[in-house]
Amino acid sequence: MTDENRTTDDKQGFEKLRRVRVEKMEKLREIGCNPYPYRFDVTHRGEDVIRDEQRLTAEEADVSLAGRVMSLRGHGKTMFGHLEDASDRLQFYVRKDVLGDGPYASFKLVEVGDIVGIRGKVFRTKTSELTVKVESFDVLAKALRPLPEKWHGLTDKEIRYRQRYLDLMMNREVRDVFYTRSKLVETMRQFLISKGFLEVETPILQPLYGGAAARPFTTHHNALDMQLYLRIADELYLKRLLVGGFERVFEFSKDFRNEGIDRSHNPEFTMMECYAAYLDYNDYMDMVEEMMQVIAAELTETGVVTYGGHEIDFKQPWKRVTFFDSVLQATGVDFRGLSVEDVHAEAARLDVKLEPDVPISKALDEVFSELVEPKLIQPTFVYDYPKELSPLAKDHRSEPGLVERFEPFVCGFEVGNAFSELNDPIEQRRRFEEQAAFRAQGDDEAHMLDEDYIRAMECGMPPAAGLGIGIDRLTMVFTDSRSIRDVIFFPHMRPEEGRG
Repeated sequence: MTDENRTTDDKQGFEKLRRVRVEKMEKLREIGCNPYPYRFDVTHRGEDVIRDEQRLTAEEADVSLAGRVMSLRGHGKTMFGHLEDASDRLQFYVRKDVLGDGPYASFKLVEVGDIVGIRGKVFRTKTSELTVKVESFDVLAKALRPLPEKWHGLTDKEIRYRQRYLDLMMNREVRDVFYTRSKLVETMRQFLISKGFLEVETPILQPLYGGAAARPFTTHHNALDMQLYLRIADELYLKRLLVGGFERVFEFSKDFRNEGIDRSHNPEFTMMECYAAYLDYNDYMDMVEEMMQVIAAELTETGVVTYGGHEIDFKQPWKRVTFFDSVLQATGVDFRGLSVEDVHAEAARLDVKLEPDVPISKALDEVFSELVEPKLIQPTFVYDYPKELSPLAKDHRSEPGLVERFEPFVCGFEVGNAFSELNDPIEQRRRFEEQAAFRAQGDDEAHMLDEDYIRAMECGMPPAAGLGIGIDRLTMVFTDSRSIRDVIFFPHMRPEEGRG
């Protein structure tokens, strides 16, 4: 629980424990032990000791480790405990006759939660537990707050998300989620580089936002006295680079959308976007299949991921179904060519609740999101979307009213978006003006008209395909996480009660 939610007795007990820890910290200073030194020489990590045990014991080699004390128990003139670093947890053994009277008295001021450095030799106890016999030590950081009562089970989600440092400290499996996330990003990066893509950076603060249908966060630049927006996507800047002569570019970007929070949405999230000249959405479907198979092979032993009890197989080929066919299969209704009134009527009959003035694009999207998306468990491409849903995508080359767009779905939610890029500046202006009409009717998520982007297109943008992959959602899949908050170090939370 947070400090503000503690009962009076809890607060008094906590303050008493904290005072005891402060007193021990002050005693360390009194005896000449700096409880917050500058550095410590580490020669081994926990995993190194475990891996090299035979050599270390045979050579009676000295080891030096640092980490957090996660357990501690005393037996008169001896003490046992566990030290945990980023790699593993290892038992240590302290004897008064080895350390000496003064250092041993200092060690008795160490508590669970403190960060210490230990030096000694490796051996096996009578119970056959690998252990470091401590010959000297240093207190590296005296913890003034006690750890949660059950160091092996911090389960309160409010605390876990709000005080992520405790979550990471107490739950090793949570740390493993973020190691997996990092490995996923690096594997994707190397895959793209191997395909000839160049990693670039584009602005986060933008004079106009674009590239997605979303509400932005706004800010003000004092020196220029102008309103700026946190980017909702980096698409329009990356495509400017295609105009400039870079044929394959990608970026891992932090994007910001002023929207609600649920299991798959956070206002701040990470996207990978990549654009390639002279390719189309068919090429990108093949590339996504290949990339996901490479990531699955790197992150798992079998290439198969378990999520929510389902075995997710990323092997090629994936299922492919058109947008309207997917809705037809799920509802028995063919929405192709229906008027906005008919779409609303069918949605009502299917018990999909819509606001009366929702345009046809949003109505179709709501029907799909509620009735189709949750059923897409195995990797699936949904492709050929209505033009109204995709103002930046190229017209379908053979199906009027559609665009060449696809979205990859897995585990019941969308993890990406891609299309053959619209590169006709006249058509792009017309689409932007149509979006402006939607905005005038009250759709505050409609795209803005970006004159500079159209100016860039008028200089000639090559035919191209673009792809965005949601890193947070993809990490959810590969770590069997139910909420996007589980895969973001510091998810957004409401302010704590009692704090400004």
